[in-house]
Amino acid sequence: MSRFLSVRSSEPVSDASSCEGCATSRREFLGRISLGALAAAVSLELGASGADAFPITFAEGTQVAANQRSYPIPATDGATIDKTDEVIVARVHQQVFAFNLACPHENTALRWRAEDVRFQCPRHGSKYQPDGTFISGRATRNMDRFAVQRSGDTIVVDLNRLFRSDQQAAQWASAVVAV
Repeated sequence: MSRFLSVRSSEPVSDASSCEGCATSRREFLGRISLGALAAAVSLELGASGADAFPITFAEGTQVAANQRSYPIPATDGATIDKTDEVIVARVHQQVFAFNLACPHENTALRWRAEDVRFQCPRHGSKYQPDGTFISGRATRNMDRFAVQRSGDTIVVDLNRLFRSDQQAAQWASAVVAV
């Protein structure tokens, strides 16, 4: 009688018939290891669980000048959503961005999906990374970014200067403040 270890249990099993469903093929075993490695890598990238790693708050910006709003720079990775002025201020990996709250596909207000650590359009399902990069869905470009500048411990958002990644790639890429 040969002895082997079941993948589902650390208990030795005498033969396959005595533990139905315990024996796992090499392909299933390697697949499980791959999924575990992927989950560990995502967890390390986020530094914590998705909801804890990227908190969302709601607040209105302070008017600085006509069509300019000021927001505190988030202390950690996270986002502030201003529903009144339709702005998302997000801090991601030591960079701060300001996005239009509307999905670039059909202008539906984007929502934060904490369990998936991303923004998503509730209408057609377009998905975006926290830095506004398009992942998948009906949209054909990244989230639109406002021009931003740092002023002390705040970020000033120019609501008159909105950049589309497909038409103004250089401006879109430079609409960021390093922190």
